[in-house]
Amino acid sequence: MNREEKPPAGQAPVSQGMEGGFLNRLKNLFSGHRGDNSLKESLEEVIDELEDDDSSLGEEERAIIKNTLTFRNKRVDDIMVPRTDIIAVEASSTFQEVMDVFVAGTTSRLPVYRATLDEVIAMVHIKDAFRVIVSGGSDDRERNLRSIQRPILFVPPSMKLFDLLTKMQSTHIHMALVVDEYGGTDGLLTIEDLVEQIVGDIEDEHDEAEEELLRELPGGDLVADARLAIEDLENLLGLDLLTDDEDDDVDTLGGLLFTIAGYIPEVGEMIEDKNGVQYKIVDGDARRIKTVLIRRGGKVGKSPEQPSGQRAKSKI
Repeated sequence: MNREEKPPAGQAPVSQGMEGGFLNRLKNLFSGHRGDNSLKESLEEVIDELEDDDSSLGEEERAIIKNTLTFRNKRVDDIMVPRTDIIAVEASSTFQEVMDVFVAGTTSRLPVYRATLDEVIAMVHIKDAFRVIVSGGSDDRERNLRSIQRPILFVPPSMKLFDLLTKMQSTHIHMALVVDEYGGTDGLLTIEDLVEQIVGDIEDEHDEAEEELLRELPGGDLVADARLAIEDLENLLGLDLLTDDEDDDVDTLGGLLFTIAGYIPEVGEMIEDKNGVQYKIVDGDARRIKTVLIRRGGKVGKSPEQPSGQRAKSKI
């Protein structure tokens, strides 16, 4: 679009930048009742316009647009917090116990379950807990978990992120539990997790620095968290680590090693893949692998000093 040419009625000029036209147009794309294809086509039109006017927006703004297109194709199970990393409270917990979990977990929302995580019944929000405290509630009848429970969404792993975002907006319920075909808990998502897929990480003053999932040692070996995405490892190594049949079933380094071995490898065990890449289990337990030493060829050497583990956490 020529800078001196007026845009069509109702359309902000691209050159207004991040503070004006860009954000307004992006917001408008997600409002209204246009179909999925219409929305994607509209986004692609915006990208085409940006290509014609390189000076209008910076890299970050362009990344947001492209992330939005990618967002359309992602599923819930692509970004959910896995079951093993869910921070939750049992329904019989006292008010003080819930507050202790809020403080220790640096989180603002907690799922509430009966007996096990497969029986999640609700969620609690920290602002409701503080409201009880500020209002002066002091006895057990006023300070109890049931009084501040809120509903939670239950969604399948295959649900598209865009559909979940729409559902969260319409129901005003901003936490979703991911359940499998048998009703068991697979993972957890919050609206912050969805928004971060578009705008990048949202960190506040309470967020703790997350440990790197991958680091390179002086000799060229790699130390990786088992949660490392297979796609990231493949890009780094320049190798295809999975067969076509496995691509849809394996998402992480830990899943790759489970698939190759056919069981849960023990600490100290070494596994070699079809490319000759070797993996030595540095840390783990009977249920999962935590840390892996990766050597691109040859025998795996002495394990490095084991990095301290830190759970991946949802922005809740």
